Amino acid sequence: MSETALKSSVIEQAGSEDAIAPGHNGGPPLDEAHRPEWGNDGIGNYFYWKAAHRRAWRNPSPGIVAFRIQRAERLGLTYEEYTLEILERGQHLQIEDVERIAEIKRARAAKNRD
Repeated sequence: MSETALKSSVIEQAGSEDAIAPGHNGGPPLDEAHRPEWGNDGIGNYFYWKAAHRRAWRNPSPGIVAFRIQRAERLGLTYEEYTLEILERGQHLQIEDVERIAEIKRARAAKNRD
């Protein structure tokens, strides 16, 4: 079989749906627009918030971590929930804060259901 006949038979087997336009490099489609890390809105204060988040969750001393873990376990919360309460509201939860603790646990249950 000649080289020309071989090429034409390969092209016919490929079909129209597998056909690649001339000049196409065969890479992935570029239909999806690039979405930056900060979303489609303006950049705003994105980098300030990112730096503040990094500072807030920086590793505290082992003594502070142990204290928070002990307190969180006594209240029935996770370390993250207890620490987030300190960072968001600026208060260390006590056993007397029954309503707020129950609210955090309800939010956890709703999050786990989804």
